[in-house]
Amino acid sequence: MLTKRIIPCLDVRFDDRGKAVVVKGIEFEQLRYAGDPVELAKRYNEQSADELVFLDITASHEGRETMIHIVEETSDEVFIPLSVGGGIKSLDDFKNLLRAGADKIGINTAAVKDPKLIRKAANIFGSQCVVISIDCRQNTKDSDGKNIVELKDGSKVWYEVVIYGGRKSTGIDAIWWANEVYSLGAGEILLTSMNADGTKEGYDIPITRTLSENTNIPIIASGGAGNIDHMYEAFTEGKADACLAASIFHYSEYTIDDVKNHLIKKGIPMRVSGKL
Repeated sequence: MLTKRIIPCLDVRFDDRGKAVVVKGIEFEQLRYAGDPVELAKRYNEQSADELVFLDITASHEGRETMIHIVEETSDEVFIPLSVGGGIKSLDDFKNLLRAGADKIGINTAAVKDPKLIRKAANIFGSQCVVISIDCRQNTKDSDGKNIVELKDGSKVWYEVVIYGGRKSTGIDAIWWANEVYSLGAGEILLTSMNADGTKEGYDIPITRTLSENTNIPIIASGGAGNIDHMYEAFTEGKADACLAASIFHYSEYTIDDVKNHLIKKGIPMRVSGKL
């Protein structure tokens, strides 16, 4: 069985003084300070995280480029795969961020607006480099032709893709979109349910499991982790390939080792210090 991955996420934005800071919110809002991106990256590298995700969460909305200098500083401090997303619109953006030290590039808004960018990037840089971030929210309206997902309480919804950091709805069915990006050459999906994000009540298992069962692309579960057992649920019930978390790591509720050791005891294959 392939080992599962634990991935801390750095949601980065500029504060009122123009300093890059890591923040965490609830359903993409109510942001609060969580630390310095470079210092947190160093911490997670030392704790043997499997990968690190760096998201410039306001770049697309503000129409600016990703903060490359912070990516460079971060990549100098970590020796694990670094995935970078936010504000990426072109192949040149891919190239510049890879040169800055990124190993993978994540796109959401740009992919929805120009799906051909996925195929172009995959052809030039390789599918393993292209991560599609799918931010989605539950919707009960306009469901004709959409893939319906049953929730734990028995209600039925479809999941709508949102862009610009959750600020704009698209009318696109997340399940259809996941298969589309795979056909275009994407190598992985970072799935974030806005309904679960920041709640610390657990990942959105219904959409995670549905995508895992109905696509042929690795799924990173994101949004809602409040404890280790939520990750266990995402791996077992949600069938995710990796779990991404922020708050529980940023505020030192758990270390990466805490998580991995607990999951190993429960039978989830993990990589620890370069070994199974």
